[in-house]
Amino acid sequence: MNNLIEIKGITHAYKTAAGPLPVLDDLNLSIPEGGFCAVVGPSGCGKSTLTRLIAGLMFPDEGEVWLHGQRVRSPRSSVGMAFQNPVLLEWRTILDNVILPLEIVAPRMPKAKKEERARELLAMVGLQDFANKRPSELSGGMRQRASLCRSLVHKPDILILDEPFGALDAFTREDLWQLMHQLRAEEPFTALLITHDLRESVYLADQVVVLSGRPATTQFVLDIDVSGPRPIDMLYSTQSVEWLAQLREQIKIAQGRGGRKRAAA
Repeated sequence: MNNLIEIKGITHAYKTAAGPLPVLDDLNLSIPEGGFCAVVGPSGCGKSTLTRLIAGLMFPDEGEVWLHGQRVRSPRSSVGMAFQNPVLLEWRTILDNVILPLEIVAPRMPKAKKEERARELLAMVGLQDFANKRPSELSGGMRQRASLCRSLVHKPDILILDEPFGALDAFTREDLWQLMHQLRAEEPFTALLITHDLRESVYLADQVVVLSGRPATTQFVLDIDVSGPRPIDMLYSTQSVEWLAQLREQIKIAQGRGGRKRAAA
């Protein structure tokens, strides 16, 4: 399987009044086409910086980011992004919020076609009856569903998810996890998920990458070898419990709280 995303030896530091603040150090990462990679690590280790580098919103001090075999040198329209805060525009309806990316990347597309595409996604996530509502009229979980539709409306090859479920209650979060598997089946994409929730990483991803403490590098890679549908009960299986134990151990190491590094199973 070809790698759609290639992160090669990325090193990056932010400029501060006190001098450079190293964030990433010789970080390497590969994600195959159609893959779903979750990235976990200590707070402040550079996970969100990694998403901006992949999207072409900023550039590394050293190393290279490659998408589709091309080096990233500018923002990429083939990338969709969803964040913890849905950032929906209150003066636009939910339908118009979902359409927004198409107005940017496909300005010549007829409005009827844009609306058709947006309504198709809204129906997929159960929001077909809320297309003409304003964001403030929806619950947090519903707004996040709308945000996911907006990130997918232009059919991106790559979907970057930066803690999109972190602010939701446990029941809504699990509901949206299951929705992600449905969307992935019906709207194929390659995904990079940033999360602090180890259960989320095991349930959603094919591969979990643990970053070290800052400046972050690739500390540990765990393959989640599960074929077919993933019922939520899989999180209680013996194999999932073992995976979660491995990841917790690696997070302790990344936080400098002891433990020994181990190769992924």
